[in-house]
Amino acid sequence: MSKLFDIGLERLTGALPGPGLHPDAVAGQRGTFFLETFGCQMNDHDSEKVAGVLLSRGYRQVETPEAASLIFYNTCSIREKAAQKVFSRLGEYRDQPGEGKIIGVLGCVAQQEGEAIFNRSPWVSLVCGSASYSKLPQMIAQLEAGNRRVTGLDTDTDETFETEVTRRDNPWRAYLTIIEGCDKACSYCVVPYTRGPERSRASDSILKEVRQLSELGYSEVQLLGQTVNSYADPTSRKMRFSELLLAVASVAGIRRVRFTTSHPSEFTRDIVEAIESEPKICDHVHLPVQSGSTKILREMQRTYTREEYLGKIAMLRRAKRPIAITTDVIVGFPGETETHFEETLSLLEEVRYDSLFAFKYSPRPNTPSLSMKDSIPEEEKSRRLGVLQEKQREIQTARNTELIGAAFEILVSGKSRRENQWFGYTTSHRVVNFASQERELLGTYVQVRVTGAGPNNLVGEQVV
Repeated sequence: MSKLFDIGLERLTGALPGPGLHPDAVAGQRGTFFLETFGCQMNDHDSEKVAGVLLSRGYRQVETPEAASLIFYNTCSIREKAAQKVFSRLGEYRDQPGEGKIIGVLGCVAQQEGEAIFNRSPWVSLVCGSASYSKLPQMIAQLEAGNRRVTGLDTDTDETFETEVTRRDNPWRAYLTIIEGCDKACSYCVVPYTRGPERSRASDSILKEVRQLSELGYSEVQLLGQTVNSYADPTSRKMRFSELLLAVASVAGIRRVRFTTSHPSEFTRDIVEAIESEPKICDHVHLPVQSGSTKILREMQRTYTREEYLGKIAMLRRAKRPIAITTDVIVGFPGETETHFEETLSLLEEVRYDSLFAFKYSPRPNTPSLSMKDSIPEEEKSRRLGVLQEKQREIQTARNTELIGAAFEILVSGKSRRENQWFGYTTSHRVVNFASQERELLGTYVQVRVTGAGPNNLVGEQVV
């Protein structure tokens, strides 16, 4: 879990002790915990919730597993590589299995593997999925009372949305999960199994938290969900996703609203209209395509064709303000021929994405694609991935070069080791490294003019 910033509990709750803090927290430290996260923004935010729950109960977060009495690994299972990392970490305890420490596996891998983790790594004593984080203190109490193994593997529950305190790892930008789980059943994806069915958080609860974040000084919020635009308000207001975006943007003090990840089938014109009408809603849409071939999309059970996807892109390109578009692509899906792969390359040329995440297909447990024939050799997957990444590198270099001379508002997120060098993000989520003589810019908004460009970032100077 990233620890770029240390945000105290008094900042998150408004007082210490106070609302949101458990009585145990003021009685003294309960112990120490180490938390490492592998995966996506959803996993990062889940770890913020876990840390918040533990901190509010009097535990103290430490930097190394050696200094911790509780050791937790939270990881995504969508890609095989991330899942392998957690078992690699667990293997480090084979010769010295914990020495009295509580070792736990959290998140999607915990949900995917369940109690089988105990067999594979007998020194693990806690396995907990994302929907059960609010119950962590009770599970830890059971272990401290002498229970050898405890699990929390429910998925169809709304308790995943709210915890007593959420530890925030950035003092200006906050994540909020608004929809959990997925009903799409893509043939390669384990999310419906590890995260459960779609369930949306009540709009009044979301807006209440946004107001609280604004009062604490947060100016940017990012709404999260496996398919965030599938949001369906469970309250009588029946707020659409586009309406929720506008409502969040209307909260005083909020300057930027982001959202990820969108599903193409449910990306509708009203979302574009919300982006057009409200400058606070960022001009960036992450719209995973996965393949440029309709044949492969059908095998993936992606619920749209190449032509239908391109229709969504055309809708975005017609917007009244430019919108950056990013995507996800999988290469080497079972049955993907060279012709299918060439269709994906041609899609990149046609859409000209601002950036993309590309992955080699990896079979995941409990998915229909496991039984598919015509598997692609690993070396061929690697070749295709390299070709695709080089094609996208050329596109990004060209698109970024077009921005030289333009000025953008930047939320300053970090300072370079080089003197007078800073970096931050535009509303379109482009990274800009820039020069400034100012002594303290972190968390501020500044105007920067682009003076140079590469495939992955822009270079500029502050406009005074």
